[in-house]
Amino acid sequence: QEQLVESGGGLVQPGGSLGLSCAASGFTFSSYYMSWVRQAPGKGQEWVASIFADGSNTYYADSVKGRFTISRDNAKNTLYLQMNSLESDDTAVYYCTKDPSHAPNSRGTLVTVSS
Repeated sequence: QEQLVESGGGLVQPGGSLGLSCAASGFTFSSYYMSWVRQAPGKGQEWVASIFADGSNTYYADSVKGRFTISRDNAKNTLYLQMNSLESDDTAVYYCTKDPSHAPNSRGTLVTVSS
């Protein structure tokens, strides 16, 4: 059974940093293009970042470019998102997904940016 479990969310002050992880199981993680998406309170799903299966290329939404870094460790079946210079608009539930065009079916991890 395919499973994605996000962790690392929490409360952080504006300008702070946070690192998210996503543990994958039940499928060949190293074969898949992976993404992070987020959903802020009262808003729709927003694509954040994506990474090639081998980690050779990464892509970012303009809203996070230069502040967030997506990476992966295929030996550990884990996807990461390092978030720096966090802003209040980054407050959202963050999900990792194989398909950013569909609603995720994992629980996500809540990131709250507030002073």
